[in-house]
Amino acid sequence: MRANELQELKQSSSQELSAKLMDLKAELFNLRFQLATGQLENPMTIKQVKKSIAQVKTVLREKELQVVEQ
Repeated sequence: MRANELQELKQSSSQELSAKLMDLKAELFNLRFQLATGQLENPMTIKQVKKSIAQVKTVLREKELQVVEQ
């Protein structure tokens, strides 16, 4: 993700982030399935999706900690 996409994530609501996380996990599942069957053209996409999942989880955790502090 680029910096502007990360800013958009930080401005999103928790529900939107949860939905994005579910979409990314589904995409990762499909990519792994394609890898196992030999249909995946670019294996680096798996790494990119995993990184995106980690970034979404990080933003969700930041929001969770902000709620607890207040």
